[in-house]
Amino acid sequence: MKVGLLSPSMPPFDSPEAARLIATLAERYGAHSLWVPEHVVLPESYDTPYPYSGDGRMPVPAEWPYPDPLAWLGYVAGLTSTVRLVTGMLILPQRNPVVLAKETATIDFLSGGRLSLGVGLGWFREEFEAVGVDFDDRAARFEEYVGVLRALWNDEDFDGRHHRLKGVRCRPRPARPGGIPLIMGGHSVAAARRAGRLADGFFPAVADPAPLFAECRRAAEAAGRDPDGVELIAEASPATAERAAELRAMGVSVVLVYPPQVPADELTDAFADFADRILAPLATL
Repeated sequence: MKVGLLSPSMPPFDSPEAARLIATLAERYGAHSLWVPEHVVLPESYDTPYPYSGDGRMPVPAEWPYPDPLAWLGYVAGLTSTVRLVTGMLILPQRNPVVLAKETATIDFLSGGRLSLGVGLGWFREEFEAVGVDFDDRAARFEEYVGVLRALWNDEDFDGRHHRLKGVRCRPRPARPGGIPLIMGGHSVAAARRAGRLADGFFPAVADPAPLFAECRRAAEAAGRDPDGVELIAEASPATAERAAELRAMGVSVVLVYPPQVPADELTDAFADFADRILAPLATL
């Protein structure tokens, strides 16, 4: 089992020193990947229900630090050599996909092919309004933008509603043939089906991912794809070997856990203990 770390860019690791330390410790102790979330802005007041809590409110205030995931991963890429670098999840419809293709290909090229692009549809209407992007057509934009990214990474033309590319080239190319793996997030049946049709990996942010995994696999098969070609990812909550074994039985190959939530000056010792108790036992499954 591969074990990744969730939200290593967030407090208490939001200083440059903490970022350097957690990235190098993760690599030293054999973590598979670093998963960095995204919100461009957090409104102080909002009506959109937060989909991951019972009361519909985000668990953090508007002042909470959310470093840009690509900038953060580019920073730690130069400090590491083996750990995988993952956006988890970048809000794809808010991005210009042509610029994003360039940014991500550059990070992947310079890191030796270690970037995976986790992308989501986005749920926060007020954030879309602040960014200046239409919230209601985000699903159509998402699917088109996936096509734009893959076309630019593979020197292909593309003809869509928002982007038409003919005879253009984007360099550097990603380090691996075919481009950067796309991992799709979400918590709905629609997200699972979209991942089955389009993704290289699927990470549903739900307590019981089994039904969405099944939906993803059915959609992949219906699209003429190999269902086993879509890597399944899940959070191990609780972070125990028993829960990881349950997820492995569902077909999960990457489990995600939170690193120890301690101040940076306590992180070195805490991470060694965390590696003994959690990283090593889960990795041996």
